[in-house]
Amino acid sequence: MDFSVKPVLTGEKTVLRPFTEADADGIWEIIQDPEVIRFTFEPSTELTLERLRSFYGSRATQPDRLDLAVTDRTTGELVGEVVLYEWDPTARSCTFRTLIGPRGRGRGLGTEATRLIVGHGFGQLGLHRVQLEVYGDNHRARRVYEKVGFVVEGVRREAALRDGEWTDDVLMAVLDREWAAHRGFPGGVSSTAL
Repeated sequence: MDFSVKPVLTGEKTVLRPFTEADADGIWEIIQDPEVIRFTFEPSTELTLERLRSFYGSRATQPDRLDLAVTDRTTGELVGEVVLYEWDPTARSCTFRTLIGPRGRGRGLGTEATRLIVGHGFGQLGLHRVQLEVYGDNHRARRVYEKVGFVVEGVRREAALRDGEWTDDVLMAVLDREWAAHRGFPGGVSSTAL
């Protein structure tokens, strides 16, 4: 599998596109949000704008992962990212993660972006399984993942100490045959109902 081809995926509300170094400024603004910090980064992570420029400037050339910028289709504003990484060729599986900033929340952008990249993973990349880990108290993300068909496979109880409190790590996944049956709309929900 070669993730060096970075597609543009277009939905009704979002456009997913390859990152450029210029996106670091938008990501820098997004990661100032306390919810993004709490649910995305280890407490010891030291982020600087220079590090972000280097990181996002190199995303388009990474052959082992697919990082795409999530933009609002109407305005073109960068609202977050979606990522397929930790490619396992034997299992044909990847890990998924997303980060949506405050201006991208509550409008279905994260849900659509998740459907677009996971659908790409199954339809174009031939994945068998897409998995993720989410903190047990990240209710917004868990709702999105369940809405698009991820199933809870297990819980690592009190696996992380966050802000002085223990929180669970919830393991979720969706398989190719499940995706083929519902295309990210388990229960037959249409995109117009979301």
